[in-house]
This record gives sequence, C-alpha cells and structure tokens, in this order.
Amino acid sequence: MVSARGGRLVLVLGDQLTEGAGALGRADQSRDTVVMAEVAEETGYVPHHPQKIVLVLSAMRQFAARLRDKGWRVAYTRLDDRDNTGTITGELIRRAEATGAHSVLATQPGEWRLRQALQDMPLRISIVPDDRFLCPPDVFANWAKGRKSLRMEHFYRLMRKRTGYLMQGDAPAGGQWNYDHDNRKPARDDLLREKPMRHAPDAIVQEVIALVQRRFGGHFGAIEPFNHATTRRGALAVLRHFIAHHLAEFGPYQDAMLARDPFLHHALIAPYLNLGLLTPAEVCDAVQQAHDDGAIPINSAEGFIRQIIGWREFVRGIYDLHGPGYADQNALGHGRRLPAFYWGEPTKMACVSAVVEQTRVHAYAHHIQRLMVTGNLALLACVDPQQVHEWYLSVYADAYEWVEAPNTIGMSQFADGGVLGSKPYVSSGAYIARMSDYCSGCAYDVKVRAGTDACPFNLLYWHFLDRHRDRFEGNARMAPMYRTWDRMDADHRARVLADAASWLKRLDAGGLV
Repeated sequence: MVSARGGRLVLVLGDQLTEGAGALGRADQSRDTVVMAEVAEETGYVPHHPQKIVLVLSAMRQFAARLRDKGWRVAYTRLDDRDNTGTITGELIRRAEATGAHSVLATQPGEWRLRQALQDMPLRISIVPDDRFLCPPDVFANWAKGRKSLRMEHFYRLMRKRTGYLMQGDAPAGGQWNYDHDNRKPARDDLLREKPMRHAPDAIVQEVIALVQRRFGGHFGAIEPFNHATTRRGALAVLRHFIAHHLAEFGPYQDAMLARDPFLHHALIAPYLNLGLLTPAEVCDAVQQAHDDGAIPINSAEGFIRQIIGWREFVRGIYDLHGPGYADQNALGHGRRLPAFYWGEPTKMACVSAVVEQTRVHAYAHHIQRLMVTGNLALLACVDPQQVHEWYLSVYADAYEWVEAPNTIGMSQFADGGVLGSKPYVSSGAYIARMSDYCSGCAYDVKVRAGTDACPFNLLYWHFLDRHRDRFEGNARMAPMYRTWDRMDADHRARVLADAASWLKRLDAGGLV
C-alpha cells in the first residue's frame, strides 16, 4: 500500500470509532492513510472477558469497512496477520515504512500507557484532543484549581449550565438539581418487562468469535451467546430501544438488583459510548427530547443525564488530572489477595455468586452491583486495590482504564484517600437486602449480627470501621456509625470482631465462605 504523496498516517484506536471526530475530523481523505490494528499488547494487558475482545475487534472491522466504503484509504492489521508486530507503535512504524509517510495524526488516547507509548515513538506525531467528551481537560482543570475537594455534584451543576441539558434559563428544570430521593426503589420480578435487544452475530462477528475462542478461550467469561451490537447502526438501535421501553422506569429502579433479571431498566449503552459508536452529546440530546415530548419523567431523565455529563465526565477529569500513577494508590494499605470466587469459584454468599455469574455470562453488571456487592465486599475484606482494579478492567465489556480506575480506585475502594469521594462506600448486608432479592436464597442470614450464620457483610462492616477508626471517626458522614458502634454492648462488639476475623481467616485458608 502506498499513501498519497505528503500524506500522513491517521491512527484510529479501537475505542475511537467515531466518524468526523478527533484525528478523523482533521484528516485529508485524499492524501492520508488511516491505520487501525488489532494487537496482542491491547488484547493481553489484562485477561479481558472474551466478549469484550469480540466486541472491540468486531466493531473495529466493521468501522474499517465503513471507512473504506466512504472512500478512505485504510491500512488494517488483524490479530492473526503474519506480519503483525503486536503493538500499536510497531504497526505505525511498519505502515510508515510501507507507505513512505513521515508523520502521524492521532486522537489523544484515553489511557496514560498509550499516551506515553505514542510520545516515545520514533515518528513525528501530532496529537489532537478527543472532542467527543463534553468537558475539555482544561475546563476540568480550571474548575478543580484551588478547590479543597473535588465533588461530582458540584461539577455536575457546572456541566448542566455548560450544556443546557434540563435547564430553564439558569435554573434546573423542575426546580431541583438532583432527584436521587425518587430513584431508590427495589424492584420485583416482572415477566412483562421488555427484554434487551439481541443482535445476531453476522459473518464478521462469527469470524472474530472463532478467533477469540482459539486464542482467549481460557479467559474468565462465556464467549457465547454474543448479543452485542458491533456497528453504529446497531448501537443507535439499542439507544432508541432503551428510550422507548426503559428510560421512564430507569430512574426509580436504577439501584435495584434481581437475581433473575440482570438488566432491569438499564440502558446497556456504556460499551458503545466507550467505543465511540455513540457520543455523549447525541445520547443526552435524545433523552432531553424524550423528556421535552412528555414521555419521560424528570427523575428518570435527570438521573440518566447525570450519569453521562456528571459522573462519566467527572471520572475522566479525575483520571486526566491525577496522571499515570492514579491507579497505583493504596491509601488504606490493603493487601489481601482477591478471593478466588471473583473468578467463579464457589461461595456461600448468594449476592456475590449471582453478580459474578452474571458477569461471567454477560460481561455486564450495573453500577450498584459493582459498587455495593463486589466492590463493597473487596473493600470490607481489605483486598489489594490493584487486584480489584485489574479484575474490573478484565471482566466488563465497557471497562477502559480512564473510566474504570477512578470508579474502582476512587469510589469503590477509597484507595485514592478521598480524592474522588468524601467517604468509603461500605455497608452492611441491610442495604443489599433492601435493594435486592439475593438474601432470600443465601446460606447466611442477613438479620443475624454475629456468629457463623451471620451475613459476612454485617461482620466485616463493623470490622472495617473499627480497623480504620483513626482515619474515619472524624468524617462527618461516618461519625454517626461510630456512635452506633460505641452504644453496642462491649461483649457483642468483641464477638463481632472475633467472628469477622474468623471469617477472614477461613477466606485466607481457601475455605468455602
């Protein structure tokens, strides 16, 4: 392949599949060559869920075909190509030698490791901002400058005003910024609840499934059934289906968990947003329109838009602001190995077993399952946050470090010491019992506070608070819990701590817990 004279290489990564954005929006179709590559470095830096690998590689191949149909010159490397160098930079150098190109145009990668790799490459490179996000890094940095603490709620209000979503002039639509108090209802089984869209694998996807089965079949996770969309057209269909059938009920039930219904009213669009098949602006525009049309109540529209322009943009800002060492933090000094039941080994905890199995089958769990079941347990059990981080990065189809690390290191494990959140997200089993149906089928009793039958979350919750009292007793949001603990009978407190220690000892010994 020979590029047009004076043409550049235009790098498109597997999570930059957006036409007209970033480098593609600045490229010269008549002279430049688009470079896309499936490489071992990206498929293997953690043991990704097979469905995630199938999703990314299939979406890349579909996107490359679309670009070619539109007249772009595309140099595409498949994972099993004989000349594949195994790295993004290696493929750029190889393509430069083949085409005679002397420079590269790239959209800034989302992850620090790739940003550094491109800067270290022996080719001239121009890196342009990723303009798909709604808050440029300099805007976030200016907002954060001089603040004693960075809190999403304050940032979210800035973003509401900046974007105009759900605003009436300078005031929030409906008179409130946040409708969380309306969005904490448990759910019930409902056979009439609309099911998620299923996308039958086409020939491209089937070919990738066979490749991934050969090379990554030993990874945690089922490769089939594979029901994900892999094209922009399919992603848009998922968005429309969500708005038509689920958005109205998303708000009230977004925190609910049911053992036999892993999806409830969730959107299931995060993988497509993070790949670039959808953009945050078009998603929020569609939700805003549905609300304006009277089809969606304000609490559901606000709760969903907050996840996009509030939380998603906020964690990206935190990741950019704190640099490549953010994911290595361990403020609480936790060091226990990640328990084997996170990888599918048996456990007596019904909630953990259900979420891990759901994750194995679908490469998916919603935010409360991640935060208040698997994340909560890992934090209470003092698991090494880097092992927790690697697990989340490995097992979910929507996981990329820029979004996953702040959610895990910051919000879930408090390993950043409070950069992202004002308190650890820990709870006893009472929260899980209130928001799910898991406890009814558990070997442990969520109502029991001590002893071998007690829910481990009950034991470990107080054990965690007692262990970290010096750090958290002065936290205004946690002080009431310490007052509750201190009012308990001294003998009961001693028994709870002893029972928690015994449970952890069984865990460390590899026993069934």
